Amino acid sequence: MVGDQVEPKICSIDQALKIAGELGLDLVEISPNVDPPVCKVIDYKKFIYDQKKKLKTIQSKAQKVVVKELRFGPNTGEHDFEFKLNHAKKFLLDGAKVKAFVFFRGRTIVFKEQGQILLLRLAQALEDVGVVEEMPKLDGKKMIIVIAPKKKK
Repeated sequence: MVGDQVEPKICSIDQALKIAGELGLDLVEISPNVDPPVCKVIDYKKFIYDQKKKLKTIQSKAQKVVVKELRFGPNTGEHDFEFKLNHAKKFLLDGAKVKAFVFFRGRTIVFKEQGQILLLRLAQALEDVGVVEEMPKLDGKKMIIVIAPKKKK
């Protein structure tokens, strides 16, 4: 009778506890907010085990997002830019997001426009492999842009 589906019965809590005790199972309240409350006679440890198993399979199927960071200065040279651009392309082709930021130290904060131009140039160069998720925005001493890989067809 344990593995079989039993048709639902409306009974008092005392009767339900008696039935659960006879079967050696637990009485679990499923929906306490309805009138009368919905309860189920099940093996509680097996129920918890099945819930954990379902959660684990859902988590294993979930896609993990990897974020790689690239750091620039407001006066980054052309060679350094190309070098980091190649790394960003590789990261995007591998399926990771790229978070590029220009870090302003000391008085270099006056070069905000240069930092924004640098990040927009990076986004334009990565247009074929990635899509801009967040446009450049200033966050304290950093100007940040996030680029996600394009969906594969």
